[in-house]
Parts: sequence; C-alpha cells; structure tokens
Amino acid sequence: MKKFKIKFRKIQFRQVSINELDDRVLLLNLYLTQALTLIIGLIWVFFQQQNLFSLLSIPDSIANVFLWGGGLALAAVAVDLLLSRFVPEELSDDGGVNEKIFANRPVWHIALICLVVGFCEELLFRGAVQHAFGPYWTSIIFAVIHVRYLKHWIPTGLVFCISYALGYIYIKTGTIWAPMFAHFLFDFIMGLMIKYRRET
Repeated sequence: MKKFKIKFRKIQFRQVSINELDDRVLLLNLYLTQALTLIIGLIWVFFQQQNLFSLLSIPDSIANVFLWGGGLALAAVAVDLLLSRFVPEELSDDGGVNEKIFANRPVWHIALICLVVGFCEELLFRGAVQHAFGPYWTSIIFAVIHVRYLKHWIPTGLVFCISYALGYIYIKTGTIWAPMFAHFLFDFIMGLMIKYRRET
C-alpha cells in the first residue's frame, strides 16, 4: 500500500485580488462564508443553552423593530455618506469587494444577499457572541472579522460603531430582529447606491 506524503513546504499561499475572482466564485465564497457563520452561530447558541425559538421569537411590538432598526440603518447610511463626502476614497477603500458584489446584481439578488448576511451575522454576533462577551468585545471581533476594512482606520471605526449600535438596539428592544433588520436595511441601501451609482 502506497503512503501519501504532503510536502507542506511546497504549499504556497498568496493574496488573491478581488479582480481575479469571477462572479461565480465570489458568490460561492459569500454564501459558503454565511453558511459557516450560521452553523457556528447555531452551535454556539446551543452550547450556551439558549432557547433558539425564544431568541428568534417575533416580538410583541413589530413597530420597535422597524423604528429602532430602520432608524439605526438610516443614521449609519447618513454617516457613511458624510464620510464619503469629506474623506478621500483611498482612506475608505475596501479593495473593491462591495463594488464587485453589488454593482451588476439585480435588485432582488441584492435584497437576498442582504437578508442572508443580516440574518446569519446577527444570529452569530448579537445572538451568541454578545451573549458571551457583551457589546464592546463583540464589536471588536465584528470589526476584525470584516478584515477587508482593516487597512484603513476610518471604515474599521465605522464598522465597530455600527456593530456597537446594533448591540445597543438588541439590548434596548429585547429582540434580535431589530439588529437583523438594521443590518439588512443598511446593506441593502448601500448595495442599491453602489448599483445605481455605477449605472449613472
């Protein structure tokens, strides 16, 4: 029987430019990452002995979800627009990832991506990580996970602040649907802005 040996010294890693990824690979990477995020979130919630059905239960006041979630999303969009007006583009560049994801995508697919990302990431970060570490450390982890922004302190700071605000409205409303809606709406508006800015 032959023995297979892997020569680890011959394995090479290199940074891949976003322009080297075709649309299919990019989408596959996006959805696999979100599936992994969801699985980790569900496992973590289970080991924390939280009741998943209680965590995802529909709140008595849906108005609070739209009020707090929508208000936060609109405020975050306003801050992002303000920053883009006064901060040079090279200081807020994400390497073209968002442009590649949203620019040529139909509106229904932008909405689907934002729904998936908002649900999966908030279940993990607000539902599980914040339960363990609180909103401050959760926001640091959330900012680090968004690694494409780490080269520039302004978008990293913005991601941290938005994450902390998501944690705050989760505590304030008592429902995870508020940060999920805020996350979805912020991403959706920004995705539409990227799409229609590209088309004009």
